[in-house]
Amino acid sequence: MWNYSRNLQYPINIKNRNPEMAKVIISQYGGPDGELAASLRYLSQRFGMPDKNSKAILNDIGTEELAHLEMVGTLVHQLTDGASIEEVEKGGLSAYYTDHGLGVYPQAAAGFPFNAAVLAVKGDPVADLTEDLAAEQKARATYEKLIDLCRDDPDVVNVLRYLREREVVHFQRFGEALNGVQEKLAQKRFYMNNVNKVMEPKKEFIPQNMTIKSATRNELGKL
Repeated sequence: MWNYSRNLQYPINIKNRNPEMAKVIISQYGGPDGELAASLRYLSQRFGMPDKNSKAILNDIGTEELAHLEMVGTLVHQLTDGASIEEVEKGGLSAYYTDHGLGVYPQAAAGFPFNAAVLAVKGDPVADLTEDLAAEQKARATYEKLIDLCRDDPDVVNVLRYLREREVVHFQRFGEALNGVQEKLAQKRFYMNNVNKVMEPKKEFIPQNMTIKSATRNELGKL
């Protein structure tokens, strides 16, 4: 269960409308390396983690990515809110406007809609966390490209820089989670191997052609 705060994680107040910027920024809303994909990936992967710590990290970061999704959607909305048809056309949003008006629709900058095929849930904690490390680096790289493209508007760039910094933090936390999981799995394998060796029954040496029988009372008396 989540507690929703009406305040954005980072304040957004765009003064200059710019549909052209919105067209590229929307990739971090519904693109392959965007916030929607990240939140669904992490919140799904958490069920396959072997310990509470890694589950908590995926839950925390997946939840924060939902907050980032809201921030990117707010950016797109404020950059297009009240745009004229002429501004829409000049910004290269004619096709988008035809299907979605000025709504915020999850798609990549190239125009293709969000696809759940970009989610990576392998059910293997090492594979999933390694994927998450790569995902955070791809998101960081995307934000850096957006900062380059939006360099003339500090109101937009400041938000993008904040989001980029959070991706770096996520990368570090996933690294910690991966190290913890690998240590736990290594301990488990070592423990099980030792148990197998300890519990293995010892075999008695019995010479060939020799049988073992219980001694009678008379035989015991002769000893």
